[in-house]
Amino acid sequence: MSGTLSFAQYTLQEVALIWMATVYAIRIWWLTRFTAAKERQAPTGTGSAKPTRSIAYSLGNVAMPWAMESTRKRPLYYFQFVLFHLGVVAAISLSFLIPYAPAPWLEPQAVQILFRVLIGGAFVVGMIRIYNRVSDKHMRAISTPDDYFSLILLTVWFFFAFLAAPNDLSRGEGILITFFCLTAFFLVYVPFSKISHYIYYPFTRYYLGKTMGRRGVFPMTRSKPVS
Repeated sequence: MSGTLSFAQYTLQEVALIWMATVYAIRIWWLTRFTAAKERQAPTGTGSAKPTRSIAYSLGNVAMPWAMESTRKRPLYYFQFVLFHLGVVAAISLSFLIPYAPAPWLEPQAVQILFRVLIGGAFVVGMIRIYNRVSDKHMRAISTPDDYFSLILLTVWFFFAFLAAPNDLSRGEGILITFFCLTAFFLVYVPFSKISHYIYYPFTRYYLGKTMGRRGVFPMTRSKPVS
């Protein structure tokens, strides 16, 4: 292993991780300084002043495609969503396994194939999303430069993660160095991009579940047909 690769997959990654953790800690501290407004209406319908079930329902909504009209009517989009995010998890895991635990985790061929299937699938979804964002006039109207940059960068990152999955140095170190440099850039850039939406998810879904539960909306139930 050359000094460049060693620096890219150890020192560079560790510094970038510390940076991201520091920025996120500050953001979470800042978010917790604000107190949610008090409810101005009494519990209605099946609502409760302590809507534990509605909060759990709201937090778990992302795993319930049948609860959202958009994914209920267009299941392919939900499949793309799941595959894209599984690819993110696989690529992040790869950035830790290659430097710190290549053996025995990355030695079985079946594991390498699994990583490449997930990451390769995410790359394909990324290409589809880029096309849709560029070709659809409605998507173009609501897209910001960060939307394009983040999506394109993610897709390029998937491409190099796919190539890096076998962790094979016989092909040279260029692929691994590029993968780890892109990973480090992401760790520094993500807290300031739209990709950081996941850090807000627990906060927004908690308050949405709390409010909608009090109003008797969450958990949503299917209405019985009128006979």
